Amino acid sequence: MKFINSNFWDRALRVILGSSLIAWAFYIEDLYKLIIFGIGFVILATGIIGWCPIYSLFGWNTRTNK
Repeated sequence: MKFINSNFWDRALRVILGSSLIAWAFYIEDLYKLIIFGIGFVILATGIIGWCPIYSLFGWNTRTNK
């Protein structure tokens, strides 16, 4: 697809990091719980979709076209 700008390893790392942050948000009892959950959700979503808005903003692309 044309809008994917992340390679496999970038996406896998984002899914792992996002899932970890969401899981961690369930174990803390602070006000930062929502912030950590939100950041984890955004990272997980960009990993699943494969499109990073910051990469698009700067014109970066880690995906190798074959």
